[in-house]
Amino acid sequence: MATPNYGYEKRQRELAKKQKKEEKLRAKTQRRPNDPHGDDQPADDQPAGAAGHPEQPAG
Repeated sequence: MATPNYGYEKRQRELAKKQKKEEKLRAKTQRRPNDPHGDDQPADDQPAGAAGHPEQPAG
């Protein structure tokens, strides 16, 4: 009986992982042109903590 070739199995897993990552990145870049807000911009163009909180006068 032949011994298992763990190096080959590991290489196949790495190739599958790399291919899946590339497909995911390709799908993400295809969706990007449809995104009207750009990369990581909030939808309302305000900083994340400032949305919906009017300033309160001190005192």
